Amino acid sequence: MNNILTILKKELARFFGDKRLAFSSILLPGLMIYIMYTFMGSALSTMFESTEEASSLYAVSVPASLQETLSSQFSITEVEPSQVDALQTDIENQDANILVVFPSDFDEAVAVYDSASGAAAPAVEIYYNSANTDSSTAQSVLVSILDQYESALANKFDVNPGDPSLYDLASDRDSAAMIFSSMLPMLLMIFLFTGCMSVAPESIAGEKERGTIATLLVTPVKRSHIAIGKIIALSIIALLSGISSTLGTVLSMPALMGAASDNMNIGIYTVSDFLLLAVVILSTVLFLVAVISVISAYARTIKEAQSYVTPLMIIATLIGITAMFGGGAPQDWFYYFIPLYNSVQCMSAIFSFTCIPVNALITVASNLIYSVVFVFILTRMFNNEHVVFGK
Repeated sequence: MNNILTILKKELARFFGDKRLAFSSILLPGLMIYIMYTFMGSALSTMFESTEEASSLYAVSVPASLQETLSSQFSITEVEPSQVDALQTDIENQDANILVVFPSDFDEAVAVYDSASGAAAPAVEIYYNSANTDSSTAQSVLVSILDQYESALANKFDVNPGDPSLYDLASDRDSAAMIFSSMLPMLLMIFLFTGCMSVAPESIAGEKERGTIATLLVTPVKRSHIAIGKIIALSIIALLSGISSTLGTVLSMPALMGAASDNMNIGIYTVSDFLLLAVVILSTVLFLVAVISVISAYARTIKEAQSYVTPLMIIATLIGITAMFGGGAPQDWFYYFIPLYNSVQCMSAIFSFTCIPVNALITVASNLIYSVVFVFILTRMFNNEHVVFGK
């Protein structure tokens, strides 16, 4: 244990002694994510606000039956038929948003029209510019209003009349859990892997590249103790990096999600939920660090190690995306023996309040067992002089 603690302290002192490395690996990812997501949320809010403002609608012969409905969505400017050509030019030049032309006897024509007669139906003409966001949005709203009005002319019954929210029985807690369980497992997997990837190659392949690993291996310390000490130290650093990135994401979510963030309250989870999540994350980090350390021990340089690890990062990202599909985490226990997939699905189950304790136990236990296996492999690689000193 003393030897392991010595190696652990050495690795942590080397990492935190380099302030630039510590800042770029732990604080910078979370800070950049917070700034980027907040900026994205502000930009999206500004864009949607500009398109959701009441558009100026130019209209010819607005029928009495639609006057009130259209006025609730648009600022209507009634024009004469003689002004249509000029307004079409303005719309083309993006100086106006939208023009609608109704027949002068629209209400009467609609009242007497029989679709079975084969005669042409009363036509409403809408002129807009699809290259203009405000114009295109106004056109979509106007078409929706007219479609609803057309359906109402032959209305025989109503579906969910009144406030639509009265019929949606999902609680705010369920809505938030659905969003968290689909998004956060993928983000956590990416952040954790990025944290492991930023420190493990430098610690293993970096020492080989600098030649300092030879000095470490000739000390009277078992190679297994060196491997364990390095992996524990790297896991602590990678975990701090993952926590920083996760905090940056959670703190920036209100700005990123806009109005939807009203229902997204991380306070819906209890202390036990966070403790279980922490155990799963810790076991996942141990596994990732052990795997990346083995890959780094095989590589000759940091750059080579990072190139070997990149395909694994792509795989981990794709596995993280599985939390967004499939209708929730699987309930069958045997899925939780699959590395990485078990962690993603277990985190998804925790966020959705559907976690089965046995499945969480299998996830943590299997991750620890896989980590021990890779520690053993790393020890054997340290005992192989060709691997340690290979050029």
